[in-house]
Amino acid sequence: MFCPTALIKDHSLNRIAFGSLSVEAQFKPSEQSVDKIVMSKNVADSITFLHSDVPLHAFVQDQTLHLGPLIGIFTAGFTPFPLRPMGERSIFFAKLLSVQKSVGALPFIFGEQHIDWERGMIKGFFFRKEGWVINEVPFPNVIYDRLPNRKTENRPHLKKIKDKLQHDYLIPWYNPGFFNKLDVHERLLDNPLAVEFLPETHTFSSFSQIEKMLSDYGHIYIKPFNGSLGNSVHQIIYDKQENMYYCRYCDSQHMNRLLKFSTLEALFKYVFRGKSMKKMLIQQGIHLLRHQQRTLDFRVHTNKDAHGKWHVTAIAAKIAGVGSATTHIHNGGVIKTLEEIFPSKECSLYKEKLTHASLVLSEAIERDMEGIIGEIGFDLGIDRNGRVWLFEANSKPGRSIFTHPQLKDFDLLTRKLSIAFAVFLTEQSIINPEMLFK
Repeated sequence: MFCPTALIKDHSLNRIAFGSLSVEAQFKPSEQSVDKIVMSKNVADSITFLHSDVPLHAFVQDQTLHLGPLIGIFTAGFTPFPLRPMGERSIFFAKLLSVQKSVGALPFIFGEQHIDWERGMIKGFFFRKEGWVINEVPFPNVIYDRLPNRKTENRPHLKKIKDKLQHDYLIPWYNPGFFNKLDVHERLLDNPLAVEFLPETHTFSSFSQIEKMLSDYGHIYIKPFNGSLGNSVHQIIYDKQENMYYCRYCDSQHMNRLLKFSTLEALFKYVFRGKSMKKMLIQQGIHLLRHQQRTLDFRVHTNKDAHGKWHVTAIAAKIAGVGSATTHIHNGGVIKTLEEIFPSKECSLYKEKLTHASLVLSEAIERDMEGIIGEIGFDLGIDRNGRVWLFEANSKPGRSIFTHPQLKDFDLLTRKLSIAFAVFLTEQSIINPEMLFK
């Protein structure tokens, strides 16, 4: 190994590591460059080092020089097609891996079937100029969880793989699972900084509970603990003058429906027939800001950077479709930038409010939820008095807001930081592992 003179002078190096693999090596000073490390072919082969044009980081601990980070992105749903190995998600993963040069990391995609436990090696999918290539590499420094849905995540054999890599191999695993709405809400209730953003929320218990909340707020939302994309969200409205109940929701054909009932019992018997209410939340309705007579809420992305610090990386407004109970795109929602909707002064004020709330909530969730969290997508609302409300936090946020042409730069930033956070975790796992595995 030929290294900058200062590096050798400050450390008594005798090993080189790439991912989980390390070997003894002889270190010699290099007079040619102050920022380059050169290794012989036999050393490179012995650690299965990848030849690429990506400038990597170097970490030193206990006389070992660690090169990387090597980042494994764990997912499922692989196909036999070389051009699209992850099916429809191949384009997303290609874009995610394309930030490797600017971050200084080697990310790859893998699934359960690509792990060779006996040899401690993985056949990983790397993205290069020529497309997808498969290289065999050691177990990575860090694993980024990109399992596609809750059903996949809950498969027992995948849970065993996650536990084994985390606990037996001590590999940091970040963004480890989908959030449960009730779990997030109950944990944040105990946080004095976060509680101001929480709407009144309960599990379903009785019609009298709903009647009381309708009396207090005029309308409520019923949503599943583990729903996504606005599926199964119902808005119930009580009209005092008519003494009638209305239910707004999107049906199985993605048609927005508004139905009218004389009693709450009749509404439930028709709309929720055959459905269990045990895993449903009842949440207060809030009179939100509107745009052109349509409800408005906001998606805010937060990410941790290469120093472990939270940043707001994207903010977009979502306008509800005509007759929709939610602002989701498949229900007719429209994405706008804040600048397209608000005058300059209001735009700055709302950005400041959303940024503050998102950073407070990110730190609270990181502290109160299990696992290592590096990114969150928030669905937030602002009421007519300017108060910010949290509707949902997503550990694997969707990326529909980035279809807006003016949000492309923020798309890149979120991808860049989601990989850059692995640099921080790698350094911590090498230099200060007790902080991650306490």
